[in-house]
Amino acid sequence: MVDGLVKLKSDHLGLEIAPLGAEMQRLTDRDGRDLLWNGDAAFWTGRAPLLFPIVGRLPGDQLVHEGVAYPMSQHGFARRRVFTLEEATSSSARFGLHADEETRKQYPFEFALRVTYTLADATLTIEATVANPGAVPLPASFGFHPAFRWPLPYEGTRADHRLIFEKAETDPIHRLAGGLLSTATEPNPAVDAIFTPDDGLFERDAMIFLNQRSHHVRFGVPGEPGLEIAFPGMPDLGIWSKPAAPFLCIEPWAGYASPENAPAEFAQKPGLSLIPPGGSKSFAMAVRWLPDVGR
Repeated sequence: MVDGLVKLKSDHLGLEIAPLGAEMQRLTDRDGRDLLWNGDAAFWTGRAPLLFPIVGRLPGDQLVHEGVAYPMSQHGFARRRVFTLEEATSSSARFGLHADEETRKQYPFEFALRVTYTLADATLTIEATVANPGAVPLPASFGFHPAFRWPLPYEGTRADHRLIFEKAETDPIHRLAGGLLSTATEPNPAVDAIFTPDDGLFERDAMIFLNQRSHHVRFGVPGEPGLEIAFPGMPDLGIWSKPAAPFLCIEPWAGYASPENAPAEFAQKPGLSLIPPGGSKSFAMAVRWLPDVGR
């Protein structure tokens, strides 16, 4: 650990992680070019926050459990908590966060969250495991929120970049309404599995793909180096930026913002995982550097 950051390295990638939020700060290629957004406050201070125990927002920013309301801000509290570094080598690191007096004021459940980062050749794997040491089922969501540079640090312009889905995605997408998942839908922006990001698409916040067919996407300029973001087992995907912002968030989720018509009780919220007492559930994504992003 140097300057508070945990630094990992492989032959193809370098990674720096901050204990605050167990959040990635830099992801570099073998030549030291940063692939991750730098958190410039002029646009957005995040880089790659971890979303737990909720993804998105709850009605009134309150978690209601057995009729009692607890304050819970967008995307939960994990991104604002300092994780404990439990284990580290030159190519992997595991961080932990546990329920305590402060978390119980927002989330009245026992939990243990562990996040492991591993570099192997040209691939970064991130695995988060949520364990339930309590005596009642644990309702939780988990999401990844990495922001990649747009444009990536190669030759192409922002307009040249493409997001290429593994499979054709034709189901309508959702937007947010007052921070909640709108019941309205709109046509899928991916044409023949290819989505062209454009500033105008983000004037109304994120695009939300529920239960998509694809388990990975590729991001970059065809014919140039780029990234493959894989998310097996993560059923939902958010795509977000801000107009003119030089980043694109590609966000695998297991959960999403409360729908406009969601029931008040948190445990009944659509998209939640219910982890049994003594059980656990894992959530994973991987980022692979590619010498050519493809078509």
